[in-house]
Amino acid sequence: MSKRDYYEVLGVSRTASEQELKSAYRKLAMQHHPDRNPGNTDAEEKFKEAAEAYGVLSNPESRARYDRNGHSGVGAGAGAWSGADFSGFEDILGDLFGDLFGGGSRRRTGPQRGADLRYDLEITLEQAALGFRTAIEVPRMEECDTCKGSGAAPGTSPSVCTLCGGHGQLRYQQGFFSVSRTCHQCRGAGRIVTSRCSDCGGQGRVETSESIEVKIPAGVDTGARLRVPGQGEAGAGGGLRGDLYVIIHVKEHELFERQGSHLYVNVPITFSQAALGAEIRVPSLDGEDMLTIPEGTPTGSIFRIPGKGVVSLQGQSRGDLFVVTTVLTPKRLSRDQRRLFEQLASLEEQPPESFTRKLADKVKDLFN
Repeated sequence: MSKRDYYEVLGVSRTASEQELKSAYRKLAMQHHPDRNPGNTDAEEKFKEAAEAYGVLSNPESRARYDRNGHSGVGAGAGAWSGADFSGFEDILGDLFGDLFGGGSRRRTGPQRGADLRYDLEITLEQAALGFRTAIEVPRMEECDTCKGSGAAPGTSPSVCTLCGGHGQLRYQQGFFSVSRTCHQCRGAGRIVTSRCSDCGGQGRVETSESIEVKIPAGVDTGARLRVPGQGEAGAGGGLRGDLYVIIHVKEHELFERQGSHLYVNVPITFSQAALGAEIRVPSLDGEDMLTIPEGTPTGSIFRIPGKGVVSLQGQSRGDLFVVTTVLTPKRLSRDQRRLFEQLASLEEQPPESFTRKLADKVKDLFN
């Protein structure tokens, strides 16, 4: 039976780029691989056909010969592979078999680094502003003291897997390729625990809880991620520990609003304080501070108190505290208060009649 055109096999044009050839081959290899089509001889033949086509077209020299002379230019059967460049196959097959077998074609059988851990820590604004040290209780996996991480009962040790000979991999020959799979008997470990440790159930690690002291630097805000090296889970097979990541969440404060390293606080003042001026106490992270309110202060005025904000993460300086004043209007007046306000009203200057008339005209225009 005559061979199909290699470009037709891969489903690409004769001007296809190297990347287009690689993508087309990978798609066909995934579709027709024997492991995905057990017992399907038609799929196996299509898999081999696609591999042969890509083997020829992926090499510039053999592709040029094929373009000039067709199949006769690159030989027949096994001869078609003699001039092919297989350097691109490693990348493709690494991805291909990783998808087929749920991971790369190789699996580490030695010590493996432990997993990183995440701990969410809620703190107050005062703690975030000034920094502090605290102990947190972190659940994590530790090496089993009884079996020292081997998973075997005391007095015994893991034996070499008889199926893979301790390699953790089983190698199969499939047509042109030699394929490695994780050994299903030892699950890639290369060792088998026949007598399991009663404390860890043969896992080599046990779940425990550890108290760890962490330093929260001044100036942190919600979303800050602090790395504590080597305080994650223990690694398998004696591998290094992972890291611990502490994620900061700053609770909302009942008085202060934070904007970067600055703080804002709303402070109510009376009519007399706003009109006459006064010395008032305002809250700060350090307790209380004195603030001078000048005469004639309107509501919404903002006053700055330097260095009473939050410490900056970039340095040792502190932000400022901004005091926003709100003039309180009394809802209920005592008899004496009413009398005094009436006296004040009689003394207040009324706006000129011309101003009142202009204002009324402007309001009227808004509604017309």
